[in-house]
Amino acid sequence: MVEDWVVNASPLIALGSIGRLDLLEGADRRLIVPAAVATEVLAGPDTDGGQRALAAGWIAERPDVAVRAEVLEWGLGAGESAVLSAVLASTTPALAVLDDGAARRCARALGARVIGTLGIVLRAKIGGRIAAATPVVRALRGAGLYLDDALVRRALLEIVGEKWEE
Repeated sequence: MVEDWVVNASPLIALGSIGRLDLLEGADRRLIVPAAVATEVLAGPDTDGGQRALAAGWIAERPDVAVRAEVLEWGLGAGESAVLSAVLASTTPALAVLDDGAARRCARALGARVIGTLGIVLRAKIGGRIAAATPVVRALRGAGLYLDDALVRRALLEIVGEKWEE
């Protein structure tokens, strides 16, 4: 069954900056970038991989999303609000793809399924799409994505059996 992955700016920018937007793709998913997210990413520098991919039409599905009242109450950014509203309004299986801590708490509180950039990398390793997760996580950190060391260490060891050396 194909599920919708509704993607926020941070995963697009982070994975685009290291040339690994392919980790978002898969036959089991349809990628959706709400218009509010596309606007945010497209406003970035043209040296950003995520910006270049969207400008080239990499993801054509960019719907305008009405922000739901229960999401609005959380005071999130426009992109996070659009992602969560799209997931909550979906009539098919949907997953919110975002890194922001407050948005992830909102997703859990409202019953939306969520994954972050680290989770995408771990899934790619489990699925055999990458040989090792650690180098990809290092590249993401080098590109400026904040990932908590304790979380990275625990996730790499417990989920994919890799060690994190700082």
